[in-house]
Amino acid sequence: MRVLLIVSMVLLLLPAIATAQFTGPNARGQDSTVEQARNARVDTYVTVTGNIVAHLREDYFTFRDSTGEIRVEIEPEVWRNREVGPDTTVRLLAEVDRNAAGTVYLWVQSLELVN
Repeated sequence: MRVLLIVSMVLLLLPAIATAQFTGPNARGQDSTVEQARNARVDTYVTVTGNIVAHLREDYFTFRDSTGEIRVEIEPEVWRNREVGPDTTVRLLAEVDRNAAGTVYLWVQSLELVN
């Protein structure tokens, strides 16, 4: 009897759970420019839109938008086998980080192709 009551309550709550919506801050990070990202606090997330214009070494690249350039770190799994050239517009969700020399860079969590 107790199990039947619990199952009934769960079934009654399912429609409420299925229609729940998050109304808090954007999970994508704040839409930003390179200039704003360069001045953002370390460990904050930003979304920047522009172009990856150069491969520096290993997982490091140069990203450019209309406000400037910044170094980005993009690990192989983020690329997901997509081809991206300097003319391809991309949207990056990234965490603002700082290296040992104090230079700000973006650690990219996701890459989206923009049409």
